[in-house]
Amino acid sequence: MCLENKAVNQIEIKCVAEVGAVLPTYETVGSAGADIRAFLSESVTIKPLERAMIPTGLKFEIPLGYEMQIRPRSSIYKKDFIIVNSPGTVDSDYRGEIFIA
Repeated sequence: MCLENKAVNQIEIKCVAEVGAVLPTYETVGSAGADIRAFLSESVTIKPLERAMIPTGLKFEIPLGYEMQIRPRSSIYKKDFIIVNSPGTVDSDYRGEIFIA
């Protein structure tokens, strides 16, 4: 049995981006989530067993009762052997810059 199509509730998420930061984008029609990118003033080298907090230049205002999750693309480990702290939860009351651990 199929369910009839219903309008999806929309919520407003405000984003403040540093000058030069790239806004999140859906890269393909079937993307489950939007891609975010590093916002670096110089390149970063992460050696084996080291950790880093990578800035995005993005801040969000998420409505109360919602959260954002930062998850790695499935290919990031396969291609670059990078492990991202996942999932990273961004709570509705957090207003600082988003960093990727």
